[in-house]
Amino acid sequence: MARQTVSGRPGGTHARAVWTLPNIISMVRLAGVPLFLWLVIGPEADVWALVVLMVSGFSDWLDGFLARRLDQMSKLGEILDPVADRLYILAAVVGLLYRDIIPWWVAVILPARDAFLWCLVPFLRTRGYSALPVHYLGKAATAALLYAFPLLFLGDGGGAAATLARVFGWAFAIWGMGLYWWAGLLYAWQVRLLMADRSRHAPSLPES
Repeated sequence: MARQTVSGRPGGTHARAVWTLPNIISMVRLAGVPLFLWLVIGPEADVWALVVLMVSGFSDWLDGFLARRLDQMSKLGEILDPVADRLYILAAVVGLLYRDIIPWWVAVILPARDAFLWCLVPFLRTRGYSALPVHYLGKAATAALLYAFPLLFLGDGGGAAATLARVFGWAFAIWGMGLYWWAGLLYAWQVRLLMADRSRHAPSLPES
């Protein structure tokens, strides 16, 4: 969960704090990324990999909840949350490609969107920002992809259950990829509005 205000800058009294409980949870969540990838491409322990993914999803909600409840929103938390989301998506894509579960073009589409957004960061910095607030479409896209990946792993096999998982997995994946890029284009449009604003203030953005 993104922990920031509409202006793109974290609020609360701990904006510069590092060792807050929400940030520690986010750091542990980040440490789970290499573990998840190893479980997928090493022993192919899909059940344990899915457990790591589910724990990551719960911790994503938990750190945002605690940040708001304890008034511990911070600049570091603003960075860690989306970075963790993108790293889990990248790790899942790498694992799925390695296992020949998805075609190469799917493995290119998702990282390409993030590379596109990274290219916008220098423009944001000219207006005093490092990132924009997370759009609800971006959250929906991430949620759809994080539903898709476990189903695609479960669909890597035979039988009726695997076939059903594969069908639903691809349904979530297609919607997730579409929303992921749609959200990226909206971010690009917001950057364009910000660059057109000579007062160096962020444009009005929806709550994340």
